[in-house]
Amino acid sequence: MSQIIWIARHANRLDFVNPDWFLTAERRYDPPLSDDGMVQAQQLANRLKGEKIDRIFASPFLRTVQTAAAVASALDLPIKLETGLSEWLNPDWMSEEPQRLSTQVLAELYPQIDVSYTPQIGVNYPETREKMRQRSAQTARCLAREYSPDNILLVAHGASVLGAAIGFVGDIAIKEVKASLCSLVKIVRKEPEWFLELTGDTSHLTEVEEVVRFN
Repeated sequence: MSQIIWIARHANRLDFVNPDWFLTAERRYDPPLSDDGMVQAQQLANRLKGEKIDRIFASPFLRTVQTAAAVASALDLPIKLETGLSEWLNPDWMSEEPQRLSTQVLAELYPQIDVSYTPQIGVNYPETREKMRQRSAQTARCLAREYSPDNILLVAHGASVLGAAIGFVGDIAIKEVKASLCSLVKIVRKEPEWFLELTGDTSHLTEVEEVVRFN
């Protein structure tokens, strides 16, 4: 039995383009996509149009929802919001637990969201790197098992993209996976093992801003 897991990082975010946004933002740890990020999300959607994807899961942060929404529109699929794919709640990056829009508000903005879905894994602030990797790995494995043999897309953050990949191929992902903005990782199951086929493809993007920090 074969199964494909696609893992995408969100597109460019507004506070990367305009750092001053953070100073006055109501939800400063939940920025939207930038204008070029919206273009990147559409480029990702175009890249995935020809792939057989059965289900889309996304972190509930706004930037991941917006990225997933572009793909969901192109593939005519609903989005299931999964907290286990969330940003790393790193206290060195965030002085308090991040405030996010509720699922109901997000669903009003993005009708593709499946409000009946119950997340598999929770997340609590603050988080260590190890805890983040454990919960994102557990989430990815859980979703792959629960929805096998469906091919699924996970839309996450730099850290949780890596954590999800670790869940399938182990620590080799730490060296191999490149979680650039709007990048794609492809992991294929060929019983009984999982194999990395793409480690962070960005060839679908006309322009990609690389960032050092996984955020």
